[in-house]
Amino acid sequence: MVTVNKKMNLKQILVASFKGISQVLLIENTITGIIFLLAITIASPLVGIIAWLSSLIAVLIGIAGKADEKLIHQGLLGFSPVLTGMALTLFLTGPYHWVIALLGAAVTTLFAAAMMHFMRNTEIPVLTFPFIIVSWVILLASYQLDFIQLSTNLAPQDLTHWSLEVEGTVSWLQATLHGLGQVVFLPNHTSAILLYIGLFFASWKFGVFALIGNAFAILTAFTLGGSHELIDSGLYGFNAILTILAVSVVFKESTNRFRYVTGIVGACLSVPLTATVTTWLIPYGLPTFTMPFVLCTWLLLGARKVFPRF
Repeated sequence: MVTVNKKMNLKQILVASFKGISQVLLIENTITGIIFLLAITIASPLVGIIAWLSSLIAVLIGIAGKADEKLIHQGLLGFSPVLTGMALTLFLTGPYHWVIALLGAAVTTLFAAAMMHFMRNTEIPVLTFPFIIVSWVILLASYQLDFIQLSTNLAPQDLTHWSLEVEGTVSWLQATLHGLGQVVFLPNHTSAILLYIGLFFASWKFGVFALIGNAFAILTAFTLGGSHELIDSGLYGFNAILTILAVSVVFKESTNRFRYVTGIVGACLSVPLTATVTTWLIPYGLPTFTMPFVLCTWLLLGARKVFPRF
């Protein structure tokens, strides 16, 4: 049954906006959301402001559209818009890139609502799919629309000239910190420590399983001969962290007796999927974002419909 919101006061709106930020890591916790926002803002004040405004926009659209109170209060409308706002702020440039970022957050809110409707009978969560699609669409549009200016950090590359660099050493500490920081696009040590604090504040399980998922991703990437630079920068870790949290901690039932093993399998599987998606996107100059996490989690949660012990 849908509970239509009647009226939300300022405090409830602020709480919902902070929960929208905490839901980026699948957590419903106001304090954790504030800690996450602080972590983002320390690394980049502009990105921090955009992250909070994006979540606030999602809340206000939910209120204006008479959305289910539960969706609004739990921050479930906010996490994809938050990621879209942050991504577009970081990967676009120009005097109006922040406007495009906030408009992208608003569009993501609508797209997320549509996806929730389409997938409601599957009992599979939408996850961050709306953020990925809207962000990719806007970044690609920059090649045809002069108003949207792409950052020089993103550039298409020819796969025929691609070479894999596996020289150097892997720093376990750096890879552990950056793996979590990359969830919010910020490989910053201080930010990563704050993100871990926010995880452990919400529940020890979130913190411990984030460490476990990241560790298995590092081991898998190293064993498979992944780029040491990508391992150190956390680009193989963040999708693994999200996958193990989703499968082992958040979207689980009492019948899923092997959920911890399934989560570890998902964390390991996210590594070759990250490599695949990254390669697919190189000619377009697009970031991988959280697509490996979405694919892994959908795969494992879908399999549970047939194999409930997993």
